[in-house]
Amino acid sequence: MKVLVTGGTSGLGLAMASALAATGASVALTGRSGERAESVAAGLPGATGVAMDVRDETSVAGAVDRAWSRLGGIDMLVNNAGIGMRTVNPHFMTAPRGFWEVPSDAFRAVIDTNLTGYFLVAREVTPRMLASGGGRIVNISVNHSTMHRAGFVPYGPSRAGSEALSRVMAADLRGTGVTVNLLLPGGATVTGMLPPDVAAEGQGYLSPAVMGPPVVWLASDDAAGVHDERIVATGFEQWLRDRRSRE
Repeated sequence: MKVLVTGGTSGLGLAMASALAATGASVALTGRSGERAESVAAGLPGATGVAMDVRDETSVAGAVDRAWSRLGGIDMLVNNAGIGMRTVNPHFMTAPRGFWEVPSDAFRAVIDTNLTGYFLVAREVTPRMLASGGGRIVNISVNHSTMHRAGFVPYGPSRAGSEALSRVMAADLRGTGVTVNLLLPGGATVTGMLPPDVAAEGQGYLSPAVMGPPVVWLASDDAAGVHDERIVATGFEQWLRDRRSRE
């Protein structure tokens, strides 16, 4: 399996890239800094690092070209690159701000990364997958409660938009051999998106490693043909049992 993981240098992206690499998958992970991406990739078996700014069409096109060339194709895209509320309000957990207090440039930055970025990368990869006969796209999402939580503009709307985008992508690609699924942790995770003082507490927050088992399964033969599903990592084992009982 040849996998492209965007935003793979830390947090959920690194956890998923690590889990996939550990199973023998060839992984290309991206980050805005190519040097950082290469450094992180060097610590994973068979991985390569690629510079990509998901907000920029030219950067995306070039990065996908490089990843495709280095991996010899892309069987799976994990759309994960994103930025959180810390970039808008460093104290969003303890002192949330109303949407009217959010600067327009901060709003655009989050939407450009979390929503437009998913679109740009998927738009670049999908024609290649269609031409090669198939592929898998996994879009990373969050709990629905996060999408309408007070003080969560623009992060909540960006993730709601990316989830709607994923469902439309799945509808557009139904029957083509390219599958699209959503994957989310099931709760707040200890990543760079949390304020340092909150993350340091560590209580009640998930480890990014929770994303490993479901993303590895989505890359497996067992997941061939699985399409338009919304998988919550914390409930993955039960979801899988329920699925198998229906087969």
